[in-house]
Amino acid sequence: MINYYTVLWAVIPTLVFLVIYYNRTPTAPPLFNILLSFIVGAISGFVALGLEYLVEFISPWAKYWNQIQHLFLGSALRQLVEIAPIEEGCKFIAVLALLWYLQLSYKLRATTAFFFAIAVSLGFTAQENWLYLYHGESSILERIISTPVHAIFSAPWGYALGIYVASEIRLKRNQQLIAWAWLNSVVFHALVNILARTWSYYPSLLYLLSYSLFPLLLWMFWRLEQFFRKIQEKPPIKLISAKTRQSLYWQRSLILLSLILGGNAIFGLLIVSKKLDNLQFRQFLKPDVFWYVISVSCLNIISAVLAWSIYRYLRSLIRRQDFSKYHIKYN
Repeated sequence: MINYYTVLWAVIPTLVFLVIYYNRTPTAPPLFNILLSFIVGAISGFVALGLEYLVEFISPWAKYWNQIQHLFLGSALRQLVEIAPIEEGCKFIAVLALLWYLQLSYKLRATTAFFFAIAVSLGFTAQENWLYLYHGESSILERIISTPVHAIFSAPWGYALGIYVASEIRLKRNQQLIAWAWLNSVVFHALVNILARTWSYYPSLLYLLSYSLFPLLLWMFWRLEQFFRKIQEKPPIKLISAKTRQSLYWQRSLILLSLILGGNAIFGLLIVSKKLDNLQFRQFLKPDVFWYVISVSCLNIISAVLAWSIYRYLRSLIRRQDFSKYHIKYN
């Protein structure tokens, strides 16, 4: 029997994210095409799941996968040569099929091709959310936080497809750009999955690697936004204004610190929510539990505010530099 509550929580966050990018996309495709791309993305998720099942349980080398994935290096290899290529491949083929079908009756632009890559990825995410929630393997908050992850993975090849679709002459270098962009997506997809599983392995040094997961995701989300601006031919959002090597290193260090603080603030709040999942309300009101939640939440909020403050500081340096150039030019 279908649990409609689970379906709603699987679909609504992805649709909200889709609406946000729809409103920001100039000459966005018709709503029917958007819905079609979302459904195609969900279907590609089930296809990917079937291929992964074939590889892990039916293929001749299935027994070797089951043996090595209990080790960290074996699990990492599985992500790199099985999970990431299959999932990115299914999304990529789904977008190609969609573009081929729609070009017969719809003029494709670079922005629409990129948007279809996002829509298919969000459909893929909705299918994945439903599976995790249905089997009780993840909380609702975890799935909400992970909503843009597949769109983040697919951003490089989505951008490359947009460039290829918009070019009047099909150049070989644009085809090579698509291949390299897809490979980039596979590598970062595998890396994120590997980091997400490090806390289940020993020694504790591997556990520490998990604290680089959310800073990496935050940077990849920033990269998605930069691709989105670039495909619209808008100038990128700059954070570096340094003119000397020393200033350059200082500003890059601030960016890294901002990613660490911001990413792990999200990670910290997620850990708190997981610890509260199994608690009843009366247990939450116990002084030790209550003050633990308040103190840890405040610490993570302060970290997030510091990360945002660093970002605003770097942006203010850029604006100040631009204002100086404008002032010099017209005086």
